[in-house]
Amino acid sequence: MTEQSAESKTVHREKVHVACDSCAGRAGAGPDEERPETPRERVNRRWNEILQETRVAQTGVQILFGFLLSVAFTPLFRDLGTFDRVVYVLTVVLGASATGSLIAPVSIHRFLSGQRMKADLVAAAGRLMVCGMVLLALTIGCTLLLILHVVVPNLLAEALVGGVMLWFALCWYALPLWLRRRAARRAGPEPGPDPDEA
Repeated sequence: MTEQSAESKTVHREKVHVACDSCAGRAGAGPDEERPETPRERVNRRWNEILQETRVAQTGVQILFGFLLSVAFTPLFRDLGTFDRVVYVLTVVLGASATGSLIAPVSIHRFLSGQRMKADLVAAAGRLMVCGMVLLALTIGCTLLLILHVVVPNLLAEALVGGVMLWFALCWYALPLWLRRRAARRAGPEPGPDPDEA
């Protein structure tokens, strides 16, 4: 009786395992294959990804923007020359613009919630995120220029900022584009990828 009970439990586990795999659409799929998504699942996944990315970017831009706003109220600010003041103003405007772009998806979602426009929302939020990341990179570059211009000689400050901006361009833009092209070459001649799809 114990043997039959153990055998019956094993068969039951195997049935549950097969049922779970087939429900998830993974029965017979290899480890590298992805489960096909419905359009609704894809748009929900993309929206969740945008939310996660926005949280990371918003934290950085808000800390940086808070720092920039406090600079004007320090005693040393009065000693800055015209060039440094222009860079400061430009940096604050870029920081505010980056903040607006990166928080915009939240506002758009609030206004359009329940309107069955999630696909449009995801497309708009993706574009705003790209715009916000460009503005954030420029804000960081201008912040570095402002700080380094005070600390080191002008030419060295500009060279260092140029090097950092080149690094941002490589990490944030060139690398993703290169990876996308490499994946497209491996996949062969297929329709172009969705511009909003990561």
